[in-house]
Amino acid sequence: MQVLLYLETLAYWDWFIAALILVILEIFAPGAVFMWLGIAAGAVGAVVFMAPELDWQWQLTLFAVLSVVSIVVSRRYLKSSPLATDHPDLNRRGAQHVGRDFVLDEAIAGGHGRMKIDDSTWRVEGPDLPAGTRVRVTAIAGATLHIEPTPPS
Repeated sequence: MQVLLYLETLAYWDWFIAALILVILEIFAPGAVFMWLGIAAGAVGAVVFMAPELDWQWQLTLFAVLSVVSIVVSRRYLKSSPLATDHPDLNRRGAQHVGRDFVLDEAIAGGHGRMKIDDSTWRVEGPDLPAGTRVRVTAIAGATLHIEPTPPS
């Protein structure tokens, strides 16, 4: 009953406080969801500031609609225009090796073999080559590195 009484007296500053709390939550739980909810709450606060007679049901409906719209729009935008980063392959270990040169520690037979890189052993595909051959990683498919021999320098 008290919640209903509180909802009936929602004011613009309640929405601004909710917006502030949601944006602060974004700092502790990043993922760009709370930020958009906070922006929606701030927008509802601005609407209520200009139209203080707006019923609480309409305020909550507006908040719900703005929350969904802001999250959907941001996801679509970020999917079509991803954020630039100086480490695009940070969580893609295999992609970090593309273009690098290594020395085979095991021979490749039948187009398949294994190669040790740093502290990991990777499956490799490429032409049959003896152990000790210098190779370059040209591509990655799943967890398999595609290699080719590097020309002698």
